[in-house]
Amino acid sequence: MGVVALCGLGACTSLTDLTVGEYEASFSQITPQNRALRAVPAPSHRVTVSVFDFPDLTGQYKEPANVQSLSRAVTQGGAPILIKALQDAGERRWFSVLDRSNLEALIRERQIVTEMRRLYRGEQNINPDALAPLDHSGIILQGGIIGYDSNVMTGGFGARYLGIGGDRQWKLDIVTVSLRAISTNSGEVLASVVVRKPIASVADRASIFRYIALDELLESEGGIATNEPKQVAVEQAVEKAVMALIAEGNELGVWHFKDDAAGKRYIADYRAQKYDGNIPAAAGRTLRPNTQNAARTVKTRPITRTVRRVTQRRLAPQPQPAQVDRAPLPPAQPAADEAVG
Repeated sequence: MGVVALCGLGACTSLTDLTVGEYEASFSQITPQNRALRAVPAPSHRVTVSVFDFPDLTGQYKEPANVQSLSRAVTQGGAPILIKALQDAGERRWFSVLDRSNLEALIRERQIVTEMRRLYRGEQNINPDALAPLDHSGIILQGGIIGYDSNVMTGGFGARYLGIGGDRQWKLDIVTVSLRAISTNSGEVLASVVVRKPIASVADRASIFRYIALDELLESEGGIATNEPKQVAVEQAVEKAVMALIAEGNELGVWHFKDDAAGKRYIADYRAQKYDGNIPAAAGRTLRPNTQNAARTVKTRPITRTVRRVTQRRLAPQPQPAQVDRAPLPPAQPAADEAVG
C-alpha cells in the first residue's frame, strides 16, 4: 500500500515542478553597505582607472565535512566584484572603469577587425573611425582577498529542564581584502587600504525528551541555522575598500570632491571609523605621493593619413600579328670533327 501511495505522489509531480523549482531568480539585493557607496559625494571629475585582476590570495579551501573538498573558501570572482563596486561609487560618477581582466580576448577581437579590413579592403593602416585606439588610464587598481580566518570566535549557550530545552551555537569568520591605487606613469603606490569583514553563522535548536506516561515517551526537536553568504561578505568588504580608497585619495591629493563641505564631512566620518573615534594629531598631516596629477590621462589621437586610392583600368586586347607559313630552313653545315654518314 505504501509503494502504491509513493507511486501516486510521483505521478502528481510534473517535470516542470522539478526543473523550475519553488524559488524564482531575483535581482541582486542592495545592502546598506552598497547604499552608502552609492551615496558618496560626487568628485570634481571622473577618474579613469584600470582593473586587471583581484585574485584570491588566501589559498584556503572550504572546511571539510568528513569528506575531501576542493572548493575554495572564498569566491574566485574578485575582479567582477571590484568593477561593479567602482561603477556603483557615487552612482557611476566617480570612476570610468577599463576592464583588463580578460585583455587577451579584447586584443584578439581587435586583431580580427584589423585582419578583415586588410584582406577585404586592402587597408594597411586601419581607419580610426572603424577601430579607434584603446583608452588607457593613469591609475591601476590592484589588490585581492588577502586573508580568510575561520572560527575566530565560537560559542553558545543553552538550558534544559525536565527534558525540555534549547540552545544556540555560533561562530565568527573574518575575510580581509586589500586595495591600492598605482600610478601608470611612475609605478608609485598612491594609496592603499585594508578592510576586514566578519562573517557570522548562528544555529538555534530546541528539543523535548520526556515521559508523559509510564510507557509513553514524547520526543521532538527542531532547529534553524543561518550562515551569512561569503560572497556577499566579500562584496561588502570590497565596497568598503572602495569608499576608504576614495577618502585616502582625496587626503593625498590624487582626486578631489566637487563639494568641499560634503567632502570634509565624508573625510571626518572616515577618520572616525578608521581610528575608532581616537583620531591622532598627525592624521591630518599626511605626506602626498611624489607623482603629481596621477589621474591625468592624454587621449591617443590617430595621425591623419592621406589614403591613396588604387584604381583599376581594363585595357582592350591588342591584335596579334598573323603567322606566315615558311619553308623549313636547310640544315646547318657539319662541323669539322663531325662524321656524316
